[in-house]
Amino acid sequence: MLYEMYQFQDDMIAPMRRLARGAKLDGSPFAQFLHGAARPYDAAMEMISRFRLTHERPDFCIRRVPVGNREVAVTEEVALDLPYGRLLHFAKDIETPQPKVLIVAPLSGHFATLLRGTVEVMLRDHDVYITDWVNARDVPVAAGPFGVEDYVEYLIRFLEVLGPDNHILAVCQPCVQALIAVSVMSQQAHPCTPRTMTLMAGPIDVRESPTEVNDLAFDNELGWFERNVIATVPNRFPGRGRRVYPGFVQLISFMMMNMDRHQSQHQKLYRHLARGETAEAERIMEFYDEYFAVLDLTAEFYLETIDRIFQKAELAKGEFTYRGDPVDPAAIRKTALLTVEGGRDDICALGQTAAAHDLCASLRPHLKRHHLQANVGHYGVFNGKRWEREIYPAVRNMILAME
Repeated sequence: MLYEMYQFQDDMIAPMRRLARGAKLDGSPFAQFLHGAARPYDAAMEMISRFRLTHERPDFCIRRVPVGNREVAVTEEVALDLPYGRLLHFAKDIETPQPKVLIVAPLSGHFATLLRGTVEVMLRDHDVYITDWVNARDVPVAAGPFGVEDYVEYLIRFLEVLGPDNHILAVCQPCVQALIAVSVMSQQAHPCTPRTMTLMAGPIDVRESPTEVNDLAFDNELGWFERNVIATVPNRFPGRGRRVYPGFVQLISFMMMNMDRHQSQHQKLYRHLARGETAEAERIMEFYDEYFAVLDLTAEFYLETIDRIFQKAELAKGEFTYRGDPVDPAAIRKTALLTVEGGRDDICALGQTAAAHDLCASLRPHLKRHHLQANVGHYGVFNGKRWEREIYPAVRNMILAME
């Protein structure tokens, strides 16, 4: 009933949003009659029309990037298309080869476009691919289940498409799956094992400095999550009948952690619109257009993540198995490791990502590096000025050193 209730509410509000969009004055003759009242009125209509979530992936909108002393065109190409995710390649119009990097986007309620800023910066010096996950409500039940080990299998298949001499960079939740994939490939002496592995703000060991997010997982048994946050996709969607963890539930959970900030940002947005401060309003609207684009996770992936990564911490304890075989990060001997943490991260706290260094016990010291970025929260680790100016150089230098 959870999904049906959400969809019913959205259907009820949709006419109000359409009415608000149509009621905007937008420089009409009547707006001139209202003088100073027109902008506040249009601002109110804009706020009402934006009262919605979208379940479709936004565009990356990366058309050109600087490479050296010139700008080059960027074209999105699908390198591999699988039921639950595509391998997306940002092809550039250049002749000089650059290091191939797979960016592993989180599967946690938002689309891969949340990493637009990460991709845009990485494209300056690298041949970039990204995991472009599909909204689970759009995947027919006939495609079968998709769990944590399936995610790992997808990463290995994606790395095989990149071929030998590749690099992997994971952001947030999939740091665990990335470490597992590289461990498995190292154990198999796979020729496409990455040269470097960058893990950014990920829950390698959630027992270190537990956050509010971790406490939620620790304080409730697995059955509680299955009863309270798992829903069935309604009949109107291709994935009808599939059990999912809805993206709107994840969004609401994250917003509740910082509700005062979100309310403040929307108040600022209204003021900017009412004053005609277009550039300032656009920055806030662009962020929330992305933030309010949500995707559903398969129930099995969500529940296995809670069970195996958060509650049991199987990888951190050396108990994780992949397709029945033990996973041993100590098998990693040639893949250089860089971990990145944010000093003000309230989702993945200090020490949780750095725990990867202890697990990769066979790596020699010169193949390990940790970067602690002070004064950034979770989002700032992979987006914004500090990512671009301070964190990215560390990532670039690690990759360059292993080329």
